[in-house]
Amino acid sequence: MIPHLPLGIAAIILVALVFDFSNGFHDAANSIATVVSTRVLTPRWAVVWAAFFNFVAFAVFGVHVAKTIAKGTVDPAAVTPALVLAALLAAVTWNLITWWLGLPTSSSHALIGGFVGAAVLAAGPKAVIVGGLVKIAVFIVISPFLGLVLGFLSMLAVMWGFRRSTPRKVDKRFRRLQLVSAAAFSLGHGANDAQKTAGIITALLYSAGLIGGEFHVPFWVILASYGAIGLGTLSGGWRIVKTMGMNITKLQPVGGFCAETAGALALFGASAAGIPVSTTHTITGSIVGVGVSATQKLSAVKWGVAGRIVWAWILTMPAAAVIAAAVWLVLHAAGMR
Repeated sequence: MIPHLPLGIAAIILVALVFDFSNGFHDAANSIATVVSTRVLTPRWAVVWAAFFNFVAFAVFGVHVAKTIAKGTVDPAAVTPALVLAALLAAVTWNLITWWLGLPTSSSHALIGGFVGAAVLAAGPKAVIVGGLVKIAVFIVISPFLGLVLGFLSMLAVMWGFRRSTPRKVDKRFRRLQLVSAAAFSLGHGANDAQKTAGIITALLYSAGLIGGEFHVPFWVILASYGAIGLGTLSGGWRIVKTMGMNITKLQPVGGFCAETAGALALFGASAAGIPVSTTHTITGSIVGVGVSATQKLSAVKWGVAGRIVWAWILTMPAAAVIAAAVWLVLHAAGMR
């Protein structure tokens, strides 16, 4: 049941859900790029498939990631409505900029960067929980590397296991299996990314004294967050789908299956451990690993495109932090606290 909310708090929650929608829109490519580029599904059916599994993920995974965002990055005592709004507006702005440029950056890291940037300006560096931020920063490197290794190994295992099969039989079998792997990755995407919005909404409610008793993530927040990201995914983001599915390396259904399976395994582990990783980083690493494994050639990967993506990853958190700090200054000058 949704409690009665002050108008200002309700408006900020609406902005949070707009960010969540933009997250799904921006990150639709993560879930559908491989299944579209291998022509297993049309773009329209691919986003429907992904959106459904984005939403139902709330019934499979807990809220460990949401709690990390709400309590593990910024001291809850320092959180204010203006700080949360600044973080959200910065993340939405960065999502739109990178979507326009066709860059698969991390919506999650944009949100976290914005949250931290606004907090430092509003309450000083002491408001940042360094241990939580370091863990997230470390996984900026680990998640794509883990995806790369799992993608490489899964492709190697499949190639060895089906070495006596004809290419036609392999293609036919993995066209069906890729539906399963796409569903699994979408499940992992929803489980990790929707919880980040749930976490920041919970931090807002807690700071406003609207959550009573022990700290918890309200069920209505979970449903709203998963619903918003599902609707965003349903809207798709073709610019980034093209970059992810076609411009990094050429994929066949077997490669798409291996990339999605590797990415899903990495996301399942991170979500269970409460680590807010980037689904974008993870699936990009998986695609690169599959491309190298399938051809045994580094030249199979378009490293110019990959390098451009990595630079966007590096810039995401600091850029979002700067935008959020600027937005917070404007909100503060306007009298919002």
